[in-house]
Amino acid sequence: MAGSAKRSQKRYSYADYLTWDDDKRYEIIDGEVFDMTSPSFTHQVISMELGRQLANYFENKSCKVVCAPFDVILTKSAKKNDEIFTVIQPDVMVVCDPKKIEERGIVGAPDLVVEIISPSTSSKDNIIKRRIYEQAGVNEFWLVHPVDRLIRVYKLGKDGLFGREDVYDDQAQIEIAQFAGLSIDCRRLFPPLPKVKRVKSPPPAKYG
Repeated sequence: MAGSAKRSQKRYSYADYLTWDDDKRYEIIDGEVFDMTSPSFTHQVISMELGRQLANYFENKSCKVVCAPFDVILTKSAKKNDEIFTVIQPDVMVVCDPKKIEERGIVGAPDLVVEIISPSTSSKDNIIKRRIYEQAGVNEFWLVHPVDRLIRVYKLGKDGLFGREDVYDDQAQIEIAQFAGLSIDCRRLFPPLPKVKRVKSPPPAKYG
């Protein structure tokens, strides 16, 4: 969930990122810095439930489930902090390569990334971050729309590009092919809708 752009000095690197100690959360995307907006209650409910379902499946397995805030450092070849220009914090992710897991963050592409969007972050998550995850080689990317109660799923093809999106509603069971037997129950993912009170119709008027 990326927020609004911050600062206007230059192209920022991971080295700059490590010097910021103002207790705020930021992401760097291609050297541009974004404030991380405070999540809504619904956002947190979805994140916790999705993390729970994933964690239950991966218990005693080698893959690890990680929820924000935790850095993902995306770099193809750069090793120095001042040569790394993309550091992001996905809402939920699954990482199966233990070599990518460090105390400071995940170095390289996770196997599954989930972003829970808000109206203020929709364009960044749907356009900018989708491109970043595609270029990094993330196998599967989910965009969760809390207001519309939809999940859009993008899978990486053999050509290194995300294919056509699959769209699921809040009643779906989403099977994740790269993890045999894993299915996410969307009925438990979204908070219950408020009950609509029925208004009794007045009795018909009597004439005569």
